Amino acid sequence: MSTPEDNAKTVNRYLELAAQGKADDIAELYADDATVEDPVGSEVHIGRQAIRGFYDALPTMGAQADVVTLRTLGNEAAFFWALTINLGENKMRIEIISVMTFNEDGKIASMKAYWTPENVTQL
Repeated sequence: MSTPEDNAKTVNRYLELAAQGKADDIAELYADDATVEDPVGSEVHIGRQAIRGFYDALPTMGAQADVVTLRTLGNEAAFFWALTINLGENKMRIEIISVMTFNEDGKIASMKAYWTPENVTQL
């Protein structure tokens, strides 16, 4: 079973890969039957293949992920973070609260991201 420390490492790896836009590597962090709801209230992506397709939309260059706060307890993690995306002449920053659960193997079993257009700032 994974520990809260292991889960924190997975969250940090997830954020690193998200900033790099590495959809294949992000998908590997998830369990085969995992779910992603990003943002909450939108379509739920079920299974690693669907999750990989969701992350395929991330930019592959010029992004930065910054953790504001991270809490891991038991098999869950909650974290407030920001993704800043370079759009050429402009940048966009999305402030997100994410909640993840982890399975016994330390894979992400579910992820929910809480954000709305009000949490997007043009820089």
